[in-house]
Amino acid sequence: MFFSKKATALCSVSVALVLVTAFVPNPDEDKNKLYVPDDLEAILWAETPMIHNPTNMDVDYKGRIWITEAVDYRNFNTKPGERVNNEQKGDRVVILEDIDGDGKADKSKVFVQDKDLVAPLGIAVIGKKVIVSAAPNLIVFTDENGDDIPDKKEILLKGFGGIDHDHSLHSVTAGPDGNWHFNTGNAGPHHVTDKGGWTLRSGSSYYGGTPYNKSNQGNQKSDDGRVWVGGLALRMDTEGKNLKVMGHNFRNSYEVGLDSYGNMWQNDNDDQVITCRVSYLMEGGNAGYFSADGTRFWQADRRPGQEMFTAHWHQDDPGVQPAIDNSGAGSPTGIAFYEGDALGEKYRGTLLSCEAGRNVIFSYQPTLQGGGFKMQRQNMISSFPKTDDHYIWHDASEDVRKWFRPSDVVAGTDGAIYIADWYDPVVGGHAMHDKKAYGRIFRVTPKGKKLRPPVIDVSTVQGQIETLKNPAINVRNLGFEALRKSGNVSEVKKLLKDKNPYVQARAVWLLSKMGEEGIKEVEKVLDNEDANLKITAFRALRQVRTDILPIAEKLSTDKNVAVRRDVAIALRDLPLASIQGIINNLIKNYDGTDRFEIEAIGQALDEKESAYFQATRPTLPKDPVIWNEATASLVWRLHPVEAINDLKLRATAKTLTEAQRKQAITALAFIKDKRAVTAMLALTKNPLKDVSEQAFWWVNFRKTNEWADLMDWEKAANTQMSAQQKQMIALEKQMLNKTLPQATREKAAEKMANDVTGGKMLLSLAGENRLPKEVRNVVAENIFNNPDKSIRMMASDYFLRPSGKELSVNLALEMPSDMKKGYKVFRKNCATCHKFDKEGAEIGPELTQIGKKFDKAGLLDAIVNPSASMAFGYEPMIITTKDKNTYYGFLVGDGETLTLKDIAGQLTSIKKTNIASRKQLKNSLMPEPSSMGLKEKDLSDLAGYLLKLPLEE
Repeated sequence: MFFSKKATALCSVSVALVLVTAFVPNPDEDKNKLYVPDDLEAILWAETPMIHNPTNMDVDYKGRIWITEAVDYRNFNTKPGERVNNEQKGDRVVILEDIDGDGKADKSKVFVQDKDLVAPLGIAVIGKKVIVSAAPNLIVFTDENGDDIPDKKEILLKGFGGIDHDHSLHSVTAGPDGNWHFNTGNAGPHHVTDKGGWTLRSGSSYYGGTPYNKSNQGNQKSDDGRVWVGGLALRMDTEGKNLKVMGHNFRNSYEVGLDSYGNMWQNDNDDQVITCRVSYLMEGGNAGYFSADGTRFWQADRRPGQEMFTAHWHQDDPGVQPAIDNSGAGSPTGIAFYEGDALGEKYRGTLLSCEAGRNVIFSYQPTLQGGGFKMQRQNMISSFPKTDDHYIWHDASEDVRKWFRPSDVVAGTDGAIYIADWYDPVVGGHAMHDKKAYGRIFRVTPKGKKLRPPVIDVSTVQGQIETLKNPAINVRNLGFEALRKSGNVSEVKKLLKDKNPYVQARAVWLLSKMGEEGIKEVEKVLDNEDANLKITAFRALRQVRTDILPIAEKLSTDKNVAVRRDVAIALRDLPLASIQGIINNLIKNYDGTDRFEIEAIGQALDEKESAYFQATRPTLPKDPVIWNEATASLVWRLHPVEAINDLKLRATAKTLTEAQRKQAITALAFIKDKRAVTAMLALTKNPLKDVSEQAFWWVNFRKTNEWADLMDWEKAANTQMSAQQKQMIALEKQMLNKTLPQATREKAAEKMANDVTGGKMLLSLAGENRLPKEVRNVVAENIFNNPDKSIRMMASDYFLRPSGKELSVNLALEMPSDMKKGYKVFRKNCATCHKFDKEGAEIGPELTQIGKKFDKAGLLDAIVNPSASMAFGYEPMIITTKDKNTYYGFLVGDGETLTLKDIAGQLTSIKKTNIASRKQLKNSLMPEPSSMGLKEKDLSDLAGYLLKLPLEE
């Protein structure tokens, strides 16, 4: 099963997933039971064979549920006949219907099966059009006559990365503005030209996951001149024109959830196991997964002392928006914003976020808080009893409740919540272990109340109004379009007083598309006391008014931070001369505390930072040390080159707090100018320890990326080979020379295998298939005794251990766990690479919350088979340079300078121009546990400690 998530290993930098080869469900157990709030009930609405494993779903105007299936997901990883497949016919789009109205589906039909559908991740039914997201294409099937057979197929957009990949193109949604909104994950590159000729060029350092994603890179410019990286949120009109990036730098947000105010909501998964997030996405926002140019993973940018969540999402970087809720361990998937009243008024305004890894759907009731939102997470729907935030994990082969893997959630036309479930014992790691492609659809309704789909009729004004009010987001677009074409402003205007505020917001958007009469009504809403409606009106007017500045100026002094935030966002592409006064108003009202607000102001001054600072510097106190918090925060966000001297003075001021000095140092580090480098070098000699240590770290970090070409770093470095390197090169020549006696060649191989430098060279040769078979046995006999632990670990990629022993997961699973003994195993074998609670290192994935991801069987499988499925970001790579050096580790930066993180946590930077070869290794850096002398009982104890299992009798 996929769901865009790596699973995390224990005592390993790799992942092995729970594989259930034989399962007999307990006849006394209800495998279809979901736990919901007391006033709701959940029933199984449909299941295989009516459908197969569902990746995404939507609802049409008849109340029917449409499903995209992924039967062919990862066929390249399976043997013929190993699991259900479509025999090269392609995956399907299936329609489910409850004909007799009994609250369960009783009819299933195939709308289309197409070879271009390879594990499609998104579906939208908008009028006669069925839009299917199947990278590299966004495909539109049109059913002109309503017979549920497509009459036309069009590739609307093409060029998205991520063929047969989780991190790829996701579902389309008809927004409240009438445009189409969608997103794509970070499996680029994405080179997409819209129907108007505008081209998106986006990428990052992420590649792999399928045989089709072989290359990707960051720092690509689109036709708007901007660098967009990672996962993207996109908007376009219904004809496929006017493509616009609405936000970027995600890892793999599964969907963009829209509410009627135009707010964008998303979840995103992580590289670890504890830092998933659910967020509001500010328009134009940088969500902070990669470096700003997309050339480095977060691991390369992690600063000393940064905790995991902050580092993972670059939360301390200027230019990055807040991540809001750290939802912890998991594999987030579909998302939806429920605005209906059928479940009861208290559920109106609920954000629903599917969490497949933890068998739950989270709920939030977001409320404005400054420029962002307050989001309190609840566990709303789960296959486990909701007692607290911790579930009782059991062996997946014994407890089918853990097989609930919600892939999507939508509101039906009847107001019920529909949940798509890909029923599978695993989640993450690009895997699919359910050989039958079994799937389910659940339906959640008020307890004891029958909900029925309404009859949608857009032939009358009243029918159009009711359709616009429908809880199903793509269905209400039918009412939107019909009312827009009718031009009946008077009827739509009445909706501004509807009891449901989301209906009021829809009316605002619609009125803005109904000519001058409607626009005038929207302008009146700008005086509304409801900040959400005021923001909606401003957003709507931005799309129809050629001159938005008079309105922006009026709202720039609004008392509400969120209103001012949206004003700032609207100014990004306008010249400074035209917005100077508005910017001054915004900054005057900024108190220095709201991160969303300052990020929006930063957007407004994008590429205008220096000009604005030069114009305003004379109005600031001459001594930068006495700047107030707002000014210091603004300069941190803008970090113009003209502020270098001011920042240097603040960085060295003893009267400022350590946090204030740190802010100034960070701002200096984000200025790409030689003068900033010189200033930072000077700070390394400052007597204040906090200043000198931070400056030293930044110098050594920046010289491998943004500052690489600003100084002659090579001149200061010792580039000559050591005597030891020269000796190993000589031995390599002997070993490869087939004219020398075999004994001489073997002796050379033995010496190399027992030397650190030589061992790296041997691994490089083996990785490139250049190691002669005549010396392989000698290497294997010696390399596992190499003094470098990481060489010993990696050697198992290529050489058989002389005394290796297979370990049995099943045997270990049957043995009792002793937590105290497991702690000793962890201390001795795992703590050098992994952190658990407050103990251990942070080189490999953190294991503190591993119990929320794995049960005992899955954890043991990950230990015994560490290379089965490696965690994203922990795939080893071996690099050979032109000057005969060999390096290996995890790739954390891939720009003009490549950055590796080795098993000791040290970063090594290598210029691309000096690379002779690079190879991503297929196996984990972690050795099999037998090589560490561990037995099955040790593994059981270790699993017990990490999962905090009670002593088993």
